[in-house]
Amino acid sequence: MEGTRLPTPFSLASIRDGLPDGWSIYRLFRFKPLTSYQVVPLNGTNVVHAVANRSASGLDQHVSIDLHEFPLAEWRWMVPRLIEGADNTVPAHADAPARIVFTFEGGRDRLPDDEKLNYDLAKALTGNPLPYATLMYIWEPDRAEGEILTHHNSSRVKMVVAANARRDLSRWHEAKVNVLEDYRRAFGEDPPRVKTVGIMSDSDNTGTSIEAFYGDIRFVKN
Repeated sequence: MEGTRLPTPFSLASIRDGLPDGWSIYRLFRFKPLTSYQVVPLNGTNVVHAVANRSASGLDQHVSIDLHEFPLAEWRWMVPRLIEGADNTVPAHADAPARIVFTFEGGRDRLPDDEKLNYDLAKALTGNPLPYATLMYIWEPDRAEGEILTHHNSSRVKMVVAANARRDLSRWHEAKVNVLEDYRRAFGEDPPRVKTVGIMSDSDNTGTSIEAFYGDIRFVKN
């Protein structure tokens, strides 16, 4: 049986080239600018500061998590300002100041036939194969918390609205979600193992500049 590997907390990770050790930049598109991620001290605790300037990329770590054992995830995040006009249901406006991103094990052969073309296209555009499934938790102020959105390019990418606050933006907001149940709601099946945990701040589609702060991401037994 495969062993469990949980994400390294930002607050405890050693720092290498400004990044938490074990975490790496994930490029979404070959030719788009990268979002900047840096570990910074804030109120005595190391967190990750993301700055997106018309850019899109993530910061992730390879893990191995059985959601039946660790169904819950919790984190804190802070967004000093929102992206006016952002809307993740409209391709030209599909940005978010903060996202928590989980990808899941499984190869091309497990995908529905109509998604295999998306898999091949993503690999050609980014150099990375499309994960079998991606579940994001996003900050989306014009949607209800808990609402599930489908990415415009792939039905294998689902987004759950985890925060929609427009007030108290320059303070930490706590989040706790049931990833197991959200995956079942989003994809209508039982989840395979989580293979990466990541964060992402993107502003490439709206052509704006934004920032966000991310605290530790933890998986918790029920």
